[in-house]
Amino acid sequence: MRVRVASDVEWQALNPLRGDESPRAGTLWGDRNAPVPSGFLVEFADGFASPPHIHPVTYRGVVISGLVHNDRPEAEKSWLPPSSFWTQPAGEVHVTAAKGGENVAYIEIEKGPYLVHSAKAAFERTETPIRIDAGSMAWVDSSEWSASADGPRVAALPGNAPDDKTRRALAKLPSGFDGSVRSDGSTLHAVVIQGRLEHDVPGKTEIRTLDPGSYFGSEQEVAHRVSCEGRDGCVLYVGTAGTFDLVSAGPR
Repeated sequence: MRVRVASDVEWQALNPLRGDESPRAGTLWGDRNAPVPSGFLVEFADGFASPPHIHPVTYRGVVISGLVHNDRPEAEKSWLPPSSFWTQPAGEVHVTAAKGGENVAYIEIEKGPYLVHSAKAAFERTETPIRIDAGSMAWVDSSEWSASADGPRVAALPGNAPDDKTRRALAKLPSGFDGSVRSDGSTLHAVVIQGRLEHDVPGKTEIRTLDPGSYFGSEQEVAHRVSCEGRDGCVLYVGTAGTFDLVSAGPR
């Protein structure tokens, strides 16, 4: 089991070649500089605007705070608010911009290293970019995702590569929810997108308060006990190589 509180994240330049103009990155799990999967936070300054560029790997992103634009250089600005989701295919020329007092997104890749190349390095791609505004998320109570009947809802996220068996979703918990995010024994990665959670694994870990940008995960069958302290509810990003469910719980 792993827990990383947002306030403990160590930040460094995402693209050191840009110096002080580079966004900052903070690792939550894995290693974005190695040929392994990883998940990390990216923080953009207000008014940040990148030049056209590509990445050699596809990534997925979820907006945590502020507004983020990510699209082709010629596209009009389309600002994604918190809880929005997008994918950026490897090799596709694009630009990224941000505005707001605090602009943070969660970024996930299947295999590093995460690098930035000029638009001249563009190459043919087989994937199509996906952009889903938070207001367009399809929230459902689904038996497929084992959502409990007393409030939690899920929005399945698209964009998996053909050989990628990981299932990804946003999970929305109502304010006051007390229960578990339970995995079936496979790898689970969860990031707090909105709200404030209290988290523990009963009998194994202490209760920690997790603000947006915080992470918890496991690689075996575990019931992660969570309670939503956010006045407006909580949103989690959950990715798992197997399945997970959301279940209500009794007193701690």
